[in-house]
Amino acid sequence: MEFDPNLLDEPAEYPVVTLTDEDERLLPCYVEKSMEVDGEEYLLLLPVNLPIEIFVWQADEDDSEEEVLVDVEEEEIDALFPSARAVLAELDLLLERSAHTLTAAGDLPEADEEDCFSLEISEEDSPAATEDFQMLATFFHDNSQYTLCTPLDPLLFFARRREGKVELVDPEEFQKMRSQLEDKLFDVLD
Repeated sequence: MEFDPNLLDEPAEYPVVTLTDEDERLLPCYVEKSMEVDGEEYLLLLPVNLPIEIFVWQADEDDSEEEVLVDVEEEEIDALFPSARAVLAELDLLLERSAHTLTAAGDLPEADEEDCFSLEISEEDSPAATEDFQMLATFFHDNSQYTLCTPLDPLLFFARRREGKVELVDPEEFQKMRSQLEDKLFDVLD
């Protein structure tokens, strides 16, 4: 395939902005929606590449015979990253240590019904929610089995643009502004 310089002149359907985390990792995102609230611009962002979650199989606290999938803690990802990257490379996916989430560049493999599952996700201060995932691959590390997945529902971020910089809206601030942002978002969608 030959490079066509005229493609650079065509406007993008969705502009792309980049989120940065405290470790200077980048996360390119499409701007799905832009809205103004109290004189500030807020953005609804969708990562350009596939979000990736790593889960580990652990014994169920209630039933030692059963195993459950548990989300891997952020501190564990560095040790798992080389193995995770290698197994996704076999699927022609390039795992990246992006800001705020792992991502993979490449085409998502076709999903079979048996590759998809629902998982109840609970956080300390929130009620449990169910999320749907597509399993991409599994691997072993230090006698534990890990599963690499991508969420079936889009992973969206709320951000603010200030002085040309895009920054993630922190969870506490988002909860305070949630109804205003949702009202504006639904106005934009109508």
